[in-house]
Amino acid sequence: MTETAKALDRSRFEPHVGTFNPRGMRGEELGRAGIPVAEFPIYSYRSRAAIAGAFQLRRYIRRNHIRLVHAWDYPLNVYAIPVTRTMTSAIAVSSQRSHRQLIPGSYMPFLRASDRFAHAVVVNCEFLKTHLEQDERVPAQKIRLCYNGIDTKVFHRLPGPRHPRLRDSALVIGVVCGLRPEKDLPTLVEAFSRVSKIQRGMKLAVVGSGPELAALELQARKLDITENCVFEPSTVEVPAWLRSMDIFVLPSLTEALSNSLMEAMACGCCAVATCVGGNPELVRDKETGLLFEPGDVEGLAAALRELIENQPLREELAAAGEKQILDQFTLRASAERMAEIYAELIERPV
Repeated sequence: MTETAKALDRSRFEPHVGTFNPRGMRGEELGRAGIPVAEFPIYSYRSRAAIAGAFQLRRYIRRNHIRLVHAWDYPLNVYAIPVTRTMTSAIAVSSQRSHRQLIPGSYMPFLRASDRFAHAVVVNCEFLKTHLEQDERVPAQKIRLCYNGIDTKVFHRLPGPRHPRLRDSALVIGVVCGLRPEKDLPTLVEAFSRVSKIQRGMKLAVVGSGPELAALELQARKLDITENCVFEPSTVEVPAWLRSMDIFVLPSLTEALSNSLMEAMACGCCAVATCVGGNPELVRDKETGLLFEPGDVEGLAAALRELIENQPLREELAAAGEKQILDQFTLRASAERMAEIYAELIERPV
């Protein structure tokens, strides 16, 4: 949301950002970019503040002559979309950026109501478009596709030594993600244990924080690969870690369009991912990376074995994946597509 707001053409659009907490990590960044940040201090939808906030939002929209309101995640979909649609004349646009099985059940009735209120729903991959049409019965004409984009000024290939914790590694297999159950990192740890002796000096780097860390460390000890594993908490040094990886693995059980996968490909990693969600829209099997079935330890081990033993293939797939990101999945491309969506919705009669 922040990157899109910053990248919009100011000769055509005047972005404003509304938030429940303006002291979030991107607030100062938006301020430096000259984008107004409005606070709506709502901490519970069951409070009087939620009612007062609805009238505050209405006043803000009217006072600033805002013509389109875009809610970027499900907590805002269920609040801002009904308020915008019933209390103002602005276009109401919601977002769906993950499979709905990951959304708390208590939100679902309200989220489905917001589908009906919204003039349009923006998704970030074809997989979610199909999911909303087939599973949620959202009319196809309401759905707009806008792929995520990444900042290729930050995420790009850069020759040099590996991260200090990986400096002596012969080959690095890694992942950067939240350590949550749906990422299925035990499959990656098990698969790595099966290929770890193919080449001396190989390392598995798991970068991220989350509730699965202790279980993953225990699994590594039981498989006797602790010396070959590096666990690094969430860090701002993501580009440096990605540039230190030869093979990036995303073993998710469910996924939409993964920014971490795009970032890894842009940094020159050879991508291996499960054939779920939007992953196949980024990783075309045997063209821009390799795909495997979710939870298939042997399938992942076979893919890793092939890439470890065939360096030319690994480098060819990495180069193709990098080119795809630079050609199709930049911040500029994403912002331009979002601008097209906004312009279409504002200019057409609704």
